[in-house]
Formats: sequence, C-alpha cells, structure tokens
Amino acid sequence: MSDDTSDGIDDPERCRFGTRSVHAGQSPDPETGAMAPPLYQTTSYVFDDADSAADLYALESEGHIYSRISNPTVQTLERRLASLEGAPGAVATASGMAALDSAVLVLAEAGDNVVLSTDTYGGTTAYFSKTAARRDIETRLVPTLEPEAYEEAIDDDTAFVHVETIGNPSLVTPDFDRLSTIAHDHGVPLVVDNTFATPHLCRPLEHGADVVWESTTKWLHGSGTTVGGILVDGGQFPWGEHGYDEISGQNHAYHDVDFSRDFPDAPLAAAVRFRSTRSLGNQQSPFDAWQTLQGLESLPLRMDKHCENATIVAEYLADHDDVAWVTYPGLESHPTHDNASNYLSDFGGMIAFGLEGGFAAGKRFCEEVEVAQFLANIGDAKTLVIHPASTTHGQLSPEEQKDAGVTPDLVRLSVGIEDPADILADIDAAIETASAAADESRAGTAERSPEERP
Repeated sequence: MSDDTSDGIDDPERCRFGTRSVHAGQSPDPETGAMAPPLYQTTSYVFDDADSAADLYALESEGHIYSRISNPTVQTLERRLASLEGAPGAVATASGMAALDSAVLVLAEAGDNVVLSTDTYGGTTAYFSKTAARRDIETRLVPTLEPEAYEEAIDDDTAFVHVETIGNPSLVTPDFDRLSTIAHDHGVPLVVDNTFATPHLCRPLEHGADVVWESTTKWLHGSGTTVGGILVDGGQFPWGEHGYDEISGQNHAYHDVDFSRDFPDAPLAAAVRFRSTRSLGNQQSPFDAWQTLQGLESLPLRMDKHCENATIVAEYLADHDDVAWVTYPGLESHPTHDNASNYLSDFGGMIAFGLEGGFAAGKRFCEEVEVAQFLANIGDAKTLVIHPASTTHGQLSPEEQKDAGVTPDLVRLSVGIEDPADILADIDAAIETASAAADESRAGTAERSPEERP
C-alpha cells in the first residue's frame, strides 16, 4: 500500500479529535490538487515491471495489487479511523460482521473457544453460536458484569475475550481495566465492539483492549445509506508469546513472511488484510469508504447532539406513567452508570425502555411512531425504534434473550438529531396509542370466559 500521509494531522498529540475526524489519513491529490478524497473506483493497479509485481505479491514492498486487498480510498478511511481510535493500523470491511469474522479467522481455529459477554448484539451471539460453531469454535457466554466468570471461563484453548463498550440492547458498560487485566493474565487479547460508543465517546485501546471493531454503518457514517465495518489493531499485544501463529512466526500461507516481524506496528491488521479479506472477499468497497469519509467529518457534532437528545428523552420516559422502566447509561439508576461515567465521555444515543402494556404494547409502539422510523438500524441521524424480542434477538431462545438483557417488553430507541420537542411529541403519541390498545386487549381477555381465553 502506498504511504501518503497527512503531514502529522493523524497524530493525536498534534491535533484533537474533531480536527482528525475531518483531516486524518488524507492529503491533497498529488495529480490535481483536489482536497476532497478521490474515489478510486478500480479493481486493479498497473505494475511497473515483473520484479516489482513479484515483490508486491511476496509482501516485500508496499503498494496496491487488487482492491479486494487494498485501495487508496479505502486506505484513507482506514487511516482516519485508526487515528480516531488511537491505533497504528486498521482494515475496513464490508460490514461490522465482516470485521468480526475477519478477526475470528485469524485469531481462532478449530478446537478453540471464545469467551463472550452475555450483553451482546443478537447477531454477534448468533454468529458465534451458529456460524463459528460450524468451524468447531466454542462460545462460552459469561455474565457481562461478573469478572470472576471470565476468569473461570478462560483456559488454554481460549482465543480471545469479547465484550461491547455499551451492550446491545441492555446498555451496560463493563469494567474494561479489570477485564483486560484478566485476559492478559491468561495470555489472551481483549476484543471490543465499540459500535455504540464510537471513538468519540470511548477509545477502548486506552483502557487495555487490544482489538476494536465497529460497524461503520451506524454513527460513524450516520445517514443510513452505507454498510461497512472496521477492524482496529492496537499494536500492543505480544502475539508471539502466546502462540498466535497466523500473526507471529512463519506464516503457512506466505513464504518467509512473519507479520509480527514484517509489520511490527500493526501485525494483526496486516494478517487480517492478507489472510482474511484477501481470502474471504469481505473488504469494504471504494464507494462505501468514500461515503463513510463524508460522514466522519461531522461525527463529533452529531454525537454531541445524539447524546443531548437522548438525555432529554430518557428523563422524559423516566417520568412517564405508562412507562414501566427505562434504562440509559446517563441515568443514575442505570446499573453501570459509574462504569459509563468512568469510561465514556458522554452516554450515547441509545435508550431501552418497556411499556406497562408489555410485549404487545412494545410492538404496537413501533408501529405507531411517525417521526421515528421502525427499522433494523441504529446510529442514524433519524430517530429509530425496534422491538428486539420479535426482531433482532428473535432467533435466540427465551433463555438466551434473558441472558442478553432482552425482556419481552423492551423497545430499543436510537435517538436522532431532530428537534427534541418533535421527538418527544412523537413518542408520547405512540405510547398513548400503544398503551390504550394494550388496555383494551386486557379488558377483552378479562371479559371472556376461561374457556374462551387464549
């Protein structure tokens, strides 16, 4: 890969987060002087000669070969996100799940296990239990907030420990410092899904994490138009000391290549690029990377507004008579409010709540909103809602849903950047309709004879 730089703007010690979200990883186009990042919509790159082509394929020189492996536009995104996370390297993928799968391919093999916190996105849990399991990789679910459970679950075959910065949808924040110590004491890396926080609110690498991945589809892009993912390498884990032979030592897929030796700053990122995305074809497309770069320029502004609006909505819901409960890390009543205050610079744009009308009222609420949109996404500029028990976590068993913090009545609310008065009015009207329908349903059931009741 080519090594154009942005003259030190990537450096956190030189420029603050807001500046790097606009400039990091980017330089004026040397041919035209264009300042906007060019879109290199190409599959391939011309070789200077046969020897240079051979050197590129042998990883003995840097440059682009094929856009499944690397692309200049995608590289700009990778450098920007690495800078924002405070990392030496990153690899952009086609989705957040592609980033996770790329990491698992390099870090785990048949016979290994992964220690996974229970407060985890349903798609991630399903990936480990239903997909990684087909590769003979065991998943060991442990309660997110019980450090001793991680300690007990880790053994000689553990590939890594996985947690989320803000659990989906329970919104709990683990004790990163303690968990990273436990993982490192056992010689395994801590891998963190930072999607809900973004690097604007939390940089897990600063708290002992070794690998971070995110869905760039969400707040990083922010407009609900572009799917993508990112895998970030902290560059500090001693892979060679703990038997990770895909990353350290003679690599069986490349003659005389040792990623830890040849790519010492970010060996995991290099291994993922040349062993995962090259083989799986799950790289991010140039156009999607170009789109995400546009979104990143406004990330700090949007995140501040998401957090501000979410606080307003959470406080409103907490005082609403038809709301049975509400959870938001910014509320002192939240079980991990102290952890969130310690590890996050603000409390995010996600809220979970339940209506007194239960399961039926939660589903009906999602159907009644007008400003908010009922769909399977989060982190959009728009306010979004979904009922996880019947959708995102519907493929989990009732016990698995319970372990993940998904109750039958739970509504997940991704608060957007609209005027908060309009968000509140929309929520209030939907609650009123959903609650009235639930009351009518209960009344109808009570009036029927026992034989007629379902």
